[in-house]
Amino acid sequence: MQPPFPWLRPTIRIRLTLLYGGMFLIAGILLLSIIYLLAAQALNVGSDLPFKITEGTVTSDICDLPSKASPDVFNSAMSACVGQQRQHALDNLLSRSLLALLGLAIIAFAFGYAMAGRVLSPLGRILRTARAVAGSDLSRRIELDGPDDEIKELADTFDDMLERLQRAFTAQQRFVGNASHELRTPLAINRTLLEVHLSDPGAPMELQQLGKTLLATNERSEQLVEGLLLLARSDNQIVERKPVDLAEVAEQAVDQVHAEAQAKGVVIRGDQKPAVVQGNGVLLERIALNLVQNAVRYNVPEGGWVEVTTDVQHGQAVLVVSNTGPVVPAYEIDNLFEPFRRLRTERTGSDKGVGLGLSIVRSVARAHGGHISATPREGGGLEMRVTLPV
Repeated sequence: MQPPFPWLRPTIRIRLTLLYGGMFLIAGILLLSIIYLLAAQALNVGSDLPFKITEGTVTSDICDLPSKASPDVFNSAMSACVGQQRQHALDNLLSRSLLALLGLAIIAFAFGYAMAGRVLSPLGRILRTARAVAGSDLSRRIELDGPDDEIKELADTFDDMLERLQRAFTAQQRFVGNASHELRTPLAINRTLLEVHLSDPGAPMELQQLGKTLLATNERSEQLVEGLLLLARSDNQIVERKPVDLAEVAEQAVDQVHAEAQAKGVVIRGDQKPAVVQGNGVLLERIALNLVQNAVRYNVPEGGWVEVTTDVQHGQAVLVVSNTGPVVPAYEIDNLFEPFRRLRTERTGSDKGVGLGLSIVRSVARAHGGHISATPREGGGLEMRVTLPV
């Protein structure tokens, strides 16, 4: 959230300026106090006059002296007058010194602000480079010139880190390309074999129906592989985005899990309202499918239900999948999103899946700029909420 007064943000430059100015103020106040004490001691405020009036007439335009009085009265009046003038001189010195200190403090703060900006300018260059790298431009380098100080050492270390990251991401891209070829090849072979068998007019009806089902499953696996590889290539960011309605995605997922839900006696319900987002349709369908499958598989033995809803709330598209099921402790929620982990288990070993469903859901949601949260339901089960920007 943007602060109401961004210029009041306590940046390093502001803090250094306050530090420089504060140190100058403290030093100025100490110096002024010492000068004031020395001047007061030199003037010796309140001491007696170094002379005595014994006779004659004394007049003054400043002090109110008696016209006729004894020498003792004159001496007392003169002492009071001189003391007032000394105090007035000290007060004048103090006021003028404070005004001078105030002016110099303003100059010191301005000078400190300028010097802090000059000293921190290399950090601004590092920050701009880091932001460019965050935008997936690993080719950027700081290449800071100047004295061999700590800031240059930091910039050189950052450049070395970027160099290693670029090599690592390049190697990852090569691996993704090779893995893409290795994954596509067997799926393409399976598709070819299925199409050949389906083209045989003498094949039994049961085999033709099975072949069509396997062909549809193979095609969806190919699409999923393409989507996941696209996700890996784009560094967990969706490059090619198209309008996708979460309601259609949820309905498609419910249709695919309907037979499994009937076999387990689980009722799927819910209202899917239109919620269009920009993203990859295959990956968004995988979010809904994984959530609905988990909700069906991790349910109660009898009388279970799954509720799937989509809507637009507060300017964001929301997909909610709720279900009955076993009681889930709140401290176990975070573990559910880790790869190969389930409730109270850490490894695979179940016929309900391989333990990657929710981790894929979280990864895909983050790639679309959204997030997923899980909340235990009272009485058992979970409520999974996926929020995506529209």
